[in-house]
Amino acid sequence: MVNYYFRTLKDDSLKQTEELRNGVWIHANSPDREDLESLAERLNLDMSILEDSLDFFEVPRLEKSGGITYFFTRYPYKDDQEDTDTAPLMIVMGEAFVMTVVQREIPQFQPFFTEQIKVYTTQKTKLFIQMMEVVTESFEKQLIALRRGVHKDRAKLRRVGSKEIVRFVNYENKLNDMVGAVMPTNVSLQQVMGGSYMQIFSEDKEMIDDLRIDNEQVVDSARILLKTIQNIRNASEAILANNLNNRIKTLTVLTILLTIPTIISSLYGMNVSLPFANSEYAFLFVLFIVAGLVASLVWYFKKNEWF
Repeated sequence: MVNYYFRTLKDDSLKQTEELRNGVWIHANSPDREDLESLAERLNLDMSILEDSLDFFEVPRLEKSGGITYFFTRYPYKDDQEDTDTAPLMIVMGEAFVMTVVQREIPQFQPFFTEQIKVYTTQKTKLFIQMMEVVTESFEKQLIALRRGVHKDRAKLRRVGSKEIVRFVNYENKLNDMVGAVMPTNVSLQQVMGGSYMQIFSEDKEMIDDLRIDNEQVVDSARILLKTIQNIRNASEAILANNLNNRIKTLTVLTILLTIPTIISSLYGMNVSLPFANSEYAFLFVLFIVAGLVASLVWYFKKNEWF
C-alpha cells in the first residue's frame, strides 16, 4: 500500500493526498514489485536499488544514483516469521520528495500519523532526521527492557535453569541484531554529514551529530550488556557444574557407606560356619562392627572434606 502525505509550515496537520507534488512524503508499506516499478517510473528511481528493499535481511547502507539518495537502515520489530528482531527501512531522498519503504508495519512512525510528533514534509532533511530519531529511540527503549530482564535474572543466579538460559540466548540474539543494525547506520550518518548525499544545514549537522552520539551509546551499552550476559552464563555453568560434582560426590560417599553393611550382612547370610554364629550376641556384635566401620569412614570423609 502506498500513501502520500503532505504538510507545509502553514498547515495545521499532516494531510493525506492522492497525488504527487513537490514536498510530498511517500510511504510504501509492504509494497509489491508492481508498486515499486510504478514509483520508479514516476519518480525516475533506480529499480535495481529499490528491489533491495524487498529483502527482509537487507543490511544498512547508503547509496546515491541519479542524484537520488537511498538510505537503508533497520528498526526494532518482533516477527515470529523471521529469525531476526529488526526489520528493514529504506528512506529515499529525492529533490522534491521523501519516500519510505517498509515490508512490515512500522510502529515508530505512528506518532507522525497521529500528530504526537509534528513533521513537515517540505523540510526533507529535518523529516529524515526525525525518522532516524524515532528509530534510535525505539532501540534505546528495547535496550532498557533487555537490561531490566538481564538484571532480574542475574539476581537469582543460583537458581538459573533451562528457561533462564533460553532467555539469555534470546537476549543475545536481540542485542546482536541491534548492534548489527545501529553500527552500519551510524557509518551512513557520518557519510550524510559530509553533505554530498543530501542538503545539510548547520543546525542539521548538530542534530545528526547528536543522533550519532546516541547511536554510539546504544552500541556501547549493548556490548556491555552482551558481556554481562556472557558472564552470567559462564557463572551459571560453573555453579551447575559445581552442584553436579557435589551431588556425585555425595552419592559416591553414600554408596561406600552402604556397601560396608551390605557386604557384612551378605557374609553372615551364607550357610557356612561363621564366627559367633552360635552366640546369642552375634547380631549385636555385627551391628557394632558395622557401626564402627561406618563411623570411621564418616570421620575420614569429613577430615578430607568430601562432604
